[in-house]
Amino acid sequence: RIQRLVAGTDTGGYPATLSATGLFADLTDLSPAPGVLPYFINVPFWSDYAQKRRWFSIPDAATMTWSRDGLWTYPDGMNSKNVSNALGEYTRSLTTPNARFDLYLKGDPKAITEDEKRGYALFKNYGCVSCHQGVNVGGNMYQTFGVMADYFKQRGNATPPDDGRFNFTKREQDKHVFKVPSLRNVALTAPYFHDGSAATLEDAVDVMFKFQLGRTAPKEDKALIIQFLKTLSGDIPDRNGLGKAAATQAATQSVGAK
Repeated sequence: RIQRLVAGTDTGGYPATLSATGLFADLTDLSPAPGVLPYFINVPFWSDYAQKRRWFSIPDAATMTWSRDGLWTYPDGMNSKNVSNALGEYTRSLTTPNARFDLYLKGDPKAITEDEKRGYALFKNYGCVSCHQGVNVGGNMYQTFGVMADYFKQRGNATPPDDGRFNFTKREQDKHVFKVPSLRNVALTAPYFHDGSAATLEDAVDVMFKFQLGRTAPKEDKALIIQFLKTLSGDIPDRNGLGKAAATQAATQSVGAK
């Protein structure tokens, strides 16, 4: 059963809202109506037109697997509600426990190296934890992208998605405001930011220091922070019989090959 993500709901670490702008409040509502965001193509996404255009493929609904307990289908077939429900169930399965940092916090002093511990200390001392905190190391608040300097002016080529939450709240104070992302598995999820403009963790850390912290730091400090961030990678769920360790290694190698 998918529960609505509101205050008081036991979500097991899931944030109170989803997506970079907080548009989605429920794991069963992962497909906004056309026109909600002005830069979405104004065609009903789940229409026959979309399917014929191959924007996504839908296997034979009669044999589609929707349950890890067996084969079954949605009684009313494929529609936006059911696809959103399936996406929500899949999203809930994306838990990656036993990150080395978690093991360290649980009392294993050898779970992370001395350099990684130094990186953790720097992560706190430089102020990264002012936004990236909590069980997900982020994901529980909104923040302006460009607190200390105008990120979008320097990057140029502004597009509607750059307006962030303003796109659906229409409040001026929400321009360029985005949800602070969780840093769990951050080493495996390049590129970074809503626009994918940072190709590497090094690029992302540079941007954060300049535009969010308004500070400079030696390369050595940034390198140590990145070492710490890599301890946030957890066990990848075993979907192919590889075993968790092998699945995690395969995911890491896949990222490195990009």
